[in-house]
Amino acid sequence: MHTDTDMAAASKNSRQTSATALESALALASPRILPRATTLAGAVIHFAVLLLWILLFARSFFLHGALAWATGIVYILYDTILLLFVGFKTLPLMAMGSSAKSNPASVMTTMPMAAAGPLPSLGVIVASHNEASVLPITIAALLRQAHGPAQIVIADDGSTDGTAQLLCSRFGLTAPAEGELSAASTLHPQLFWLRVVHGGKARALNAAITVMTTDIVMTVDADTLLDDDACHAMRSAFAQGPDLVAAAGILTPVCGRTVSGRLFQWFQVHEYMRNFIARYAWMRADSLLLISGAFASFRRDALLAVGGFDPQCLVEDYELIHRLRRYSVDHGLHWDVRVLGNAHAHTDAPSTLKTFLRQRRRWFAGFLQTQYWNRDMTGNRRYGTLGLLMMPVKAIDTLQPLYGLTAFILLLIFMFGGHGAIVLSIFSVIGAKTLFDLLFYLWSIHLYRRWTGERQSWSMGSAMLAAIAEPFTFQLLRHFGALLGWLQFIRGGRVWGKQHRAGLGRPSDEG
Repeated sequence: MHTDTDMAAASKNSRQTSATALESALALASPRILPRATTLAGAVIHFAVLLLWILLFARSFFLHGALAWATGIVYILYDTILLLFVGFKTLPLMAMGSSAKSNPASVMTTMPMAAAGPLPSLGVIVASHNEASVLPITIAALLRQAHGPAQIVIADDGSTDGTAQLLCSRFGLTAPAEGELSAASTLHPQLFWLRVVHGGKARALNAAITVMTTDIVMTVDADTLLDDDACHAMRSAFAQGPDLVAAAGILTPVCGRTVSGRLFQWFQVHEYMRNFIARYAWMRADSLLLISGAFASFRRDALLAVGGFDPQCLVEDYELIHRLRRYSVDHGLHWDVRVLGNAHAHTDAPSTLKTFLRQRRRWFAGFLQTQYWNRDMTGNRRYGTLGLLMMPVKAIDTLQPLYGLTAFILLLIFMFGGHGAIVLSIFSVIGAKTLFDLLFYLWSIHLYRRWTGERQSWSMGSAMLAAIAEPFTFQLLRHFGALLGWLQFIRGGRVWGKQHRAGLGRPSDEG
């Protein structure tokens, strides 16, 4: 006869075996652990981006007219080409109904259709470290879901605030042993609690993946609030896309109600809209790499195959998609990655300059990590459009902030150095670019509304003002945050820092 102690020991051994298997899979799939040889094309592309910047900067002091600002012209030209690419690739959105969110079928028209069948089971992981102030909002939204998750696992990453008391007193959970999954909540049978030693978000997510049993795993940040039909939209997408392994939902940033918070929200709302339109474009080119872990879903067996999330990366969600793409090509699986216009959520976003720069520093340092580890994919035809188009674009993006900041500094030098003719020529170029950006802003908002069905939050007038103000304000802040990311990448720093929650719930700090 097996005693409770024997069963508990067997369960613990099983989890340890699963964790070991996940680590072994990561070791085999990760180019960080098993580096791949850099291709000649990749080396040439990365070197050329740096060499061009050096040459353009040096020649700025020997040319006349707008050509003296050659760094800025190249920067503008590159950005314009990308916008034209996005505009072309998003043309199919014009055929969608104007209320896509209320008509999910219209959103799926760009997906390969499969025979209708039962929805796959879905489990949600909420990785949380000292998030007691926002957890009630996040959990409540998950419990409200139509066709909601079979499992909701709060992956408690060594919280030292009131998380434990909250989960016990308010949600009917009993504290489990460290590393163990709790019994189901007495109030909500689908709710569970997993306590792990503080080791970062990726490790908490991996621990939860090994104890879950659903077909699909959704990751939701503790400061992210899902719309009531978000889970159903995700499950439907995976039911209709047999090759779909990762899907992103639409995120809307929410900032604090301070003056700075409202200002940052204004800029970030427009930034997120354009970014999601760009993700749709890259999805149509079979090259989508950016899936935000704040609200994303994955096939669990695919996660297990590639080793889950990498704890060594500052942007574990972004790095994971590269590994899934690589694994798919290596094994001839034709895996698909998509962004869904009918799956929506709101997420806390930086409300102050300090928190914004901290976030963008981490994002860019993690982007550089991932680009470096996957440098063999750049210019590599083995990876199709991803290798021949997306990865070279990302190689250029590693130095795009340097081009942008250099262009701004040169403009100031010409302005205060008495070069009136040069400045006049430069501002004629900037004026033309601003007009183009304005038209693209309006176009992208129109497409975004048709795609997502969202209308209430943004006006065309607001977008026009953002297009005019952004180049010399918010865009420079983004570039400065990226420059800080370069410094962090060079130093090898992996500290996330504390995040101040001001948009959803009461403010709190996250380590």
